[in-house]
Amino acid sequence: MNVVQPNLAPGVPADVIPRDYNFAADILKRNLDAGRAKKPAFIDPHKSVTYGNLAKRVDCFGRVLRARGIRREDRILLCLVDTVDWPTAFLGAIKFGAVPVPVNTLMTEDDYRFMLTDSRARMLIVSEALLPKFKNLIGICPDLEHIIVSGDNGGGYRRLKDLIKVAAQAAWREAKWTRTHGHPLPEPYVAATKRDDMCFWLYTSGSTGKPKAAVHTHADLKFTDELYGRPFLGITENDVCYSVEKLFFAYGLGNALTFPMSAGATTVLLPQRPTPELVADVLKQYQVTVFYGVPTFYAGFLASSAAPERGEIRLRRCVSAGEALPSDVGRRWSERYGVDILDGLGSTEMLHIFISNRAGEVKYGTTGKPVPGYDVRLVDDDGKIVETRGEMGELQVRGPTSAVMYWNNREQSRATFLGEWTRSGDKYVEDEHGYFIYCGRRDDMLKVSGMYVSPFEVEGVLQSHPDVLEAAVVGWPDVDTLIKPKAFVVLKSPEKAGESLKRTLQDYCREKLAPFKYPRWLEFRPELPKTATGKIQRFKLRAEAETQ
Repeated sequence: MNVVQPNLAPGVPADVIPRDYNFAADILKRNLDAGRAKKPAFIDPHKSVTYGNLAKRVDCFGRVLRARGIRREDRILLCLVDTVDWPTAFLGAIKFGAVPVPVNTLMTEDDYRFMLTDSRARMLIVSEALLPKFKNLIGICPDLEHIIVSGDNGGGYRRLKDLIKVAAQAAWREAKWTRTHGHPLPEPYVAATKRDDMCFWLYTSGSTGKPKAAVHTHADLKFTDELYGRPFLGITENDVCYSVEKLFFAYGLGNALTFPMSAGATTVLLPQRPTPELVADVLKQYQVTVFYGVPTFYAGFLASSAAPERGEIRLRRCVSAGEALPSDVGRRWSERYGVDILDGLGSTEMLHIFISNRAGEVKYGTTGKPVPGYDVRLVDDDGKIVETRGEMGELQVRGPTSAVMYWNNREQSRATFLGEWTRSGDKYVEDEHGYFIYCGRRDDMLKVSGMYVSPFEVEGVLQSHPDVLEAAVVGWPDVDTLIKPKAFVVLKSPEKAGESLKRTLQDYCREKLAPFKYPRWLEFRPELPKTATGKIQRFKLRAEAETQ
């Protein structure tokens, strides 16, 4: 497989990634060569693993694959919570030359059936708590041959920790025999991969339909660090990193593995759902310095009584992605903790962030400017490039980290990957200073009285009201079947819900928005439908209008 030659940032040499390249081997070797063998790489609630031990575990996992007849480019489905087993299996598969396919741990049995069948995975690595979701699938997915369980209870299948232990003992015996007979120790096996070889897949969240597997190469992970991680985050080996988004997300993979490992930093992993209480404990206990979240979490954290005081933690860099960050949330976070949130835009297809605010140049209410090394353009409804700043268009991006394709989905691949350019599906405008302002998804935009209304703009105003925790705005038909905005609102104090507060919120929007933009209807909800990545599923709310 070949990818377009990278359009690199100034200062990044064109040969930064050699033609013969294996990402896992490279990132592990760099840390060992830098003398970090005894430095913690990952810490979970039950175990801490150093860079040296991680390298050994990765090689042992390769032995496990070899012993089970796994071949290069065979797919391995990873349905794992965030523990040290996650980077062990992911990097172990990549170094061996197999293709790991990390999947969302919050999906349904039907989703997993589709992913196992679509990927043709020969092996499943699954956390013990998630094994019941696969019990009806084992034996009916034609390509699945091996099941390995991460955890103490294997449920009748082999446990990963036992297989790693056996492989480590075999490696020790081989090394002892080699030394006894005076032979040089063999180098650990590294698959002879190319930088453009298929490396791993990530399924999209499925917020607008059935998940699609974005195919990424060995070069993509390193490029995300070269273009975004290093220049925007400046992580060093002294940093401690924590990401609310899990490793199986494109965003979380960069946050918690690629960027910290590239710098020799330490990452804290939390297998549980990241509640404000648990995250507050992590920030205080480990003195996290680099923190990654999503807008929903930042808002909930600020509203939580568990949120620590500024002096209890030592954050120096905070990042947000997944959805546009409401300006009010960003300002309140900055005022409370003395550090700005760098809001950015990335995607599964582009692997990580390609438009971002930058430290010292943050402009809340915008997604920032293009990351050097990526080009972006806005295209109107007729497919013409938007030449005038301030005019809305669909965002397209090109850069070295674009996925090769969607696996086994030619129609969607052709609709999304337009030569060098990738469609984001997001509507944006560029302001006079070159900052990009989010206006909603391509299929979320409303046209009211012949004028576009951005759901995000209305949601931002609602979320700036002191009584509102979250809001989602969709198009809703009136008695004449004309589309008008309707707001679904989650309150900080649900007991305040009532007609009086509805009118108050509508008046609040009228004061801050153009008259045609205020929500004609407002409905209080205990929660909003979301994908596992925390993105609001507005299509589910729109579907309710179609049934009425």
